[in-house]
Amino acid sequence: MRRDALAPAKVNLFLHVGPTGADGYHPLASLVAFADIGDRLTLAPAGAPRLAVTGPFSGALAGEDDNLVLRALRSLDAAGLALVLDKQLPVASGLGGGSADAGAALRLARRVLALDVDDTALLALAGRIGADGPMCLFARPVWAEGRGDLMTPEPALPPLAAVLVNPGAPSPTGAVYRGYDAGPPATADRPVPPSSWDVGTVIDWLADQRNDLQAPAVALCPVIGLALDAVTAAPGVRLARMSGSGATVFGLCEDAAAARAAAATLSAAHPDWWVRPTVLGQGLAPDDS
Repeated sequence: MRRDALAPAKVNLFLHVGPTGADGYHPLASLVAFADIGDRLTLAPAGAPRLAVTGPFSGALAGEDDNLVLRALRSLDAAGLALVLDKQLPVASGLGGGSADAGAALRLARRVLALDVDDTALLALAGRIGADGPMCLFARPVWAEGRGDLMTPEPALPPLAAVLVNPGAPSPTGAVYRGYDAGPPATADRPVPPSSWDVGTVIDWLADQRNDLQAPAVALCPVIGLALDAVTAAPGVRLARMSGSGATVFGLCEDAAAARAAAATLSAAHPDWWVRPTVLGQGLAPDDS
């Protein structure tokens, strides 16, 4: 039995956002994929019940006595576990890190405690933790609509080689949405799927879509614009776009070799940025459920 769980990075391949509805929320439409990299949650071999945080971005969570992982464990009456969260993803980066961490906690607790909780019940718990919780729980490609809670699986999405780049500046979601509200409204339209699901056609189709939060995020945090320009100019990158509300930018490439080459170029030019080659698609191994 595995005693660890991956919390894969979530990437919005496109993000169409509508104006605020009567319920106070912005409707959206997005196609979401998950990376083969992310944070990792591990069951500690012994020790008092606690959550220890390690990794390059652990400092951003220092001193927190309540986060999404702890809420997830409490929802399963599993707060007695001793766990270690290896925080590899930047915080407040548009990659769904907190929700992915909570999903990993739910899956790991169910597995190690042999809890009689089926997938439907686990999804309901994830939804109570946060809006991105259900889509991040099993990290499968989905069309997300409504508040992000209306999900349709998309098994046809091919693996997409990519490079992820975060320039090190947080992008506050609330401020980005306020910037969006100050501009001309867009629509939360779900586009017709691509004519074919081969990689080249999918990238061309995505180029016709948009992230409606990208412009307000760049206005608030100009370094995101620099990252977009850098990723666009990197060798082998066919499409560059911001994920979620930022500040992470992804670049789609034809294959994994091109993504690794782009990552090497970007790392050399911007050694202070977080840069990782990855494959977007199904973010979890078959036994990590």
